[in-house]
Amino acid sequence: MSSSPPTASNDTAPAAHAQWIAARHAAVTAPQGPLALVLTHWSPAGTPAVDDAAARAGHPDDALLTRLQRADIDSGETQQGYRIWRRDSPANQAFEAIETYDYDPSWVLRGRFELVDEERVVPFEHIRDDGATRALPVSGDLVFEVDGREFRLAAFDTTYAGTAKLQLVFGDATNGVESYGAGRFLFLDRPASDRPLAAGESVEIDVDFNRAIVPPCGFSSQMNCPLPPPQNRLPFPVRAGEKRVRFEGDFHP
Repeated sequence: MSSSPPTASNDTAPAAHAQWIAARHAAVTAPQGPLALVLTHWSPAGTPAVDDAAARAGHPDDALLTRLQRADIDSGETQQGYRIWRRDSPANQAFEAIETYDYDPSWVLRGRFELVDEERVVPFEHIRDDGATRALPVSGDLVFEVDGREFRLAAFDTTYAGTAKLQLVFGDATNGVESYGAGRFLFLDRPASDRPLAAGESVEIDVDFNRAIVPPCGFSSQMNCPLPPPQNRLPFPVRAGEKRVRFEGDFHP
């Protein structure tokens, strides 16, 4: 397997990974963490948003109401939506842990981030869209080698935990067997360059699969996560990062 040395020393990397695991636990159990999401509602395209009183009906006073918008997948018109978040959600009450692989420095891969044409989009199927796709702009490819073979995966710009990131939505041979069946996410800092890059140019980047996470839809059925496109499905197991969410009893989100 082709890889770079981990970004931290062999002594400190596992400790940093343990801190990351603790931070993930805190994030998913937070008041607006994915375990707390009990409802996502979308009004028909072009219609007004549901008012606060109607949205909150049947929920306790301490439930959190947030608003969101999206383009209708058929017409492109704006859809108004809202979400209800509750600390007492069934998922929060049944949550036990996120199962995680042990830290493995061999899964910190030295690769490159290669810019693509700014007009490039990739169709991503989403888990709640019944097979329809939404085209997402892809700013570049993550290119790396595993066992001497080069892989090129599409990444798009996003915001994660309030910071601009690259998001990789990928699948591998562990999905549905050892890890979450619909694939996993990996968020990376967009690498800096000493000058503006043109399409086809690249900059080095470490792709640390130890930070792969279960997507929000693994915690709440009310999340609508993008699924890995065909070019982002790796033909081998990536035994690094988070595996899946463990709930008590027979609970399923």
